[in-house]
Amino acid sequence: MALPSPAPESTCLITGASSGIGAEIARSLSRRGHGVTLVARRTERLEQLAEELRDRNGVRVEVLGCDLGDAAARQGMTAEIEEGGLRVEVLVNNAGFGSGGRFDRLDAQREVEMVRLHVEAVVDLCGRYVPAMVQRGRGGVLNVASTAAFQPLPRQATYAASKAFVLSFTDALHEDLSRTGVTATTLCPGPVRTEFWQSAGIEARGLPAFVLADAAEVSEAGVNGLEKGRRVVVPGPLNRAGALGGQLAPRGLFLKVAGKVYPVG
Repeated sequence: MALPSPAPESTCLITGASSGIGAEIARSLSRRGHGVTLVARRTERLEQLAEELRDRNGVRVEVLGCDLGDAAARQGMTAEIEEGGLRVEVLVNNAGFGSGGRFDRLDAQREVEMVRLHVEAVVDLCGRYVPAMVQRGRGGVLNVASTAAFQPLPRQATYAASKAFVLSFTDALHEDLSRTGVTATTLCPGPVRTEFWQSAGIEARGLPAFVLADAAEVSEAGVNGLEKGRRVVVPGPLNRAGALGGQLAPRGLFLKVAGKVYPVG
């Protein structure tokens, strides 16, 4: 199932596009000729990326600053896109963050904010844009989860649970959209060389260099999977094996082992 053909009035809305996987997905889609709308809180980085994409690929690029965890801000973002005469034909829900540590030692409000961003914002934006895609008979949704979605993770309880929601929601959405011309795909990367680790307060200690994937390769795999109408994309054989193990291992045994070896204090 191919993505819609690029058009002057169509755009790919990409959240969390200021760095890492989001920025690389924007590069991947713009190389295919798609206009992109870049969304994040840090607009200075978005402007730099927008200039790069315009110069390199000659596509239309919009930049919008938005706190996607805030419902009113999402409403304002949607209105701004409509006022600009843009039609969202590809939605990429990538915005997110992590945390590390025992749940009782974490900032409870920050954990709630994570749920709002990873769960509420994903459902909200899909609800805003998927119905119109179905009416047009074309479109695509790429929701970025994680290999953490395949099992609970001690020391990252909220993060893994929220990503499990993204995976389950997108699995069902994929089936709901069958035979509509619209597709939904979950991208589930493992450890990636991005700013995620620093922003989450987690050190990637104990992880061999070969385990950390390149953000550009992960993003290209996600976009390729979206183009092909795949339900789930887990880049890399080690990550696919880990995801399968997380699903099949006895839950109690997995939790005991993970609680001892997971690299977060």
